[in-house]
Amino acid sequence: MKALGIRLRLTALYSLILALSLCLFGSGAYFAMKGSIRGTVNAELRQRLEGVRQIIAEDAPHGPAALEDELREYADGLGQGGLVRVADSSGHVFYATHGLEAPPENSHSKKSSTPFRFELEGEEYRVLRETIELAGIKYDVTVGNSIKEFDRALARFLLTLYAAVPLFLVLATFGGYWLSRRALAPVDEITRAARSIGAQDLARRLVVPRTGDELERLASTLNEMLARLETSFQRITQFTADASHELRTPVSVMRTSAELALRKSRTDAEYRESLSQILQESEKVSQLIEQLLVLARADANSASIPMQRIDVVEPLREACRQAGLAADAKRVALYENVSAAPLCVLGDAASLERLFRILLDNAVKYTPSGGQVEVRLSSQGNFAVTEVRDTGIGIAPEDIPHIFDRFYRADRARTRESGGIGLGLAIGRWIAEAHHGEIQVESGASQGSAFRVRIPLSND
Repeated sequence: MKALGIRLRLTALYSLILALSLCLFGSGAYFAMKGSIRGTVNAELRQRLEGVRQIIAEDAPHGPAALEDELREYADGLGQGGLVRVADSSGHVFYATHGLEAPPENSHSKKSSTPFRFELEGEEYRVLRETIELAGIKYDVTVGNSIKEFDRALARFLLTLYAAVPLFLVLATFGGYWLSRRALAPVDEITRAARSIGAQDLARRLVVPRTGDELERLASTLNEMLARLETSFQRITQFTADASHELRTPVSVMRTSAELALRKSRTDAEYRESLSQILQESEKVSQLIEQLLVLARADANSASIPMQRIDVVEPLREACRQAGLAADAKRVALYENVSAAPLCVLGDAASLERLFRILLDNAVKYTPSGGQVEVRLSSQGNFAVTEVRDTGIGIAPEDIPHIFDRFYRADRARTRESGGIGLGLAIGRWIAEAHHGEIQVESGASQGSAFRVRIPLSND
């Protein structure tokens, strides 16, 4: 079943809330009007009762005939809808409106002096009956007023509500749908524009409406997402192109060497030289593929590093031992200034050793013969800080922000001669970040370089 669109859902919700609001308002207005009418009628009945009390007080001493005449005159002044009945405690009726010879009974309440509804000759009245005592004589007094017109007014008001509320609700529903359609029109435009953007035109951006509301924030957020996708796509494209380029060179060398070796018969020494060259290029390809796999797993968040509490001194010393062989062969002095006390971190010894080897290999590689490389390890606050400082060719300031990018070379010719492919520092940064650490670099052209690795200490 297809889900309703957001316009219909908003309209339905708006209509439901409006219907409930109108019902509550109509009910409240009806009962408020009814209570107001009843209060007005009750107040008028008490005024009439007070008028009858004054008549009795003034005319009862002059005899029953005088009292009857005054009551009749008072009842005539009330009009056709007024009721008056006055009797004494013995049941003698001084005056009673036609049809009200018998006293009315309140069947709904036992409270005295409470107005109640009473039907007389097919017409509804609001009646108030009380006992008045004057000069030692008790009088049973009843006054009433017709409520026919009031009931008609309430009926007309109720009919108006029944007719107006549905009509108003229908008009408001159509108006709400029109408003929601108009308000969501920019969303449709954003949707169409987003659908038209493909992998080939990620540089396109959505038009941002300058409304200062959620639509502007939505369009800006989508543009930011497109910018991130474009950057990621460019990085992947560049990464693929660079990897292909790096693989093409050794594969071409191996193919050329094999073709030359097979073209004609050669001596054992010549075959051995060709195979040695093929082996050397194969090792380069294997190293490149291994590094590419590491970075690919890191990008996919599938390269998990087993973490445990280790002494960072041991992997650093092992990395220095292996780098010392290359340093001796190049006649570069390697000095170790490592803390004697254990510095424990939460990490993986093999990964940290690889990180230190990357930094040491680069330091030895870019330091000319007769130079020196110094390794320091110390604790600074809550971090174990490893520093690899060399007296090599250094890094130009404009190259420093890019040295951790994949396949980036500050000096491509020099790097290719030394066998680098521009992935070591990218892998090193990933290892440092996987250990919740960071790599910092200080360098300048022809001034040497200093790389610092900060990894949080484990105090557990």
